[in-house]
Amino acid sequence: MQYIDIFVSNILPIFLIAGAGFLIGKFTEVDPRTISRVVFYLFTPSLIFDSLTKSPLNQNDTILIAAYTIANLIAMGIITWILAKSFKLDRKMIIALLLTTLFTNSGNFGLSLNLFAFGDDALSYATLFFSTNAVLMYSVGVILASMGAVSLRKALFSILKVPVIYALAFALLFNLTNWELPLFLDRPISLLAQASIPSMLVLLGLQLQKADLSNHKRELSLANVLRLAIAPLVAIGLSALFGFSGILRKAGITELAMPTAVTAIVIATEYNVEPAFVTTVVTTTTLLSPLMLTPLLLYLNR
Repeated sequence: MQYIDIFVSNILPIFLIAGAGFLIGKFTEVDPRTISRVVFYLFTPSLIFDSLTKSPLNQNDTILIAAYTIANLIAMGIITWILAKSFKLDRKMIIALLLTTLFTNSGNFGLSLNLFAFGDDALSYATLFFSTNAVLMYSVGVILASMGAVSLRKALFSILKVPVIYALAFALLFNLTNWELPLFLDRPISLLAQASIPSMLVLLGLQLQKADLSNHKRELSLANVLRLAIAPLVAIGLSALFGFSGILRKAGITELAMPTAVTAIVIATEYNVEPAFVTTVVTTTTLLSPLMLTPLLLYLNR
């Protein structure tokens, strides 16, 4: 009964909103790319700036969360690389597999789940995990995906086009200097921030229509095992190593145990790194995630 209560209260609402997005995409001509750009350039930066400038997190929290997220990326990268090599996968597929295992859906899914399961305090921590993950996605992820497609210099310069980075930088500057936005700026940014989570979930539903389960079944199974089974164990182990406890521990483990990031589809498509495979992994890890997340939430709430 407790499993059912956790699922219905915390996970089902997310799938209902994403399901609404899926149905809208199926029966109308909504362009997911348009919504993705609005979320990417407007809602997400507003959420990051608003959350970080109004959260009680201190500088030590920020450094610790960033280090934990980077350590998780390195650990998952090593595990994925070793298994991919043992499966004798080609170079492009290895890169695609890394995109699906290194970067979590800490925005669309993770922020919502932390808010529903653990409350506003967890959302403050989760936003910083999401910010770090987004920076890594658009730096390490872009460099990985662009290997062989564009020069390293061009890949590095593309990071400068990511608005999340600027939102994070300005938020840290405001926190360090104790600046405050005037009310006429604070209110619209707060409203845009409030629109980000439902918009992300609708976008998730729109993106789930592009899956193709007919190809790369072995690689697909490997990606799902890594993302849904291995990643939560790595997150739990690293949280103990970093000495996390309380809400910080719950938010960190939950964020890094999420299914594959929807943004991986955008990067894989842009650089032609097995985009159909990446889209399918995003879909399958998302649909299968309640089987892992429900017992994980039960474990974290003990």
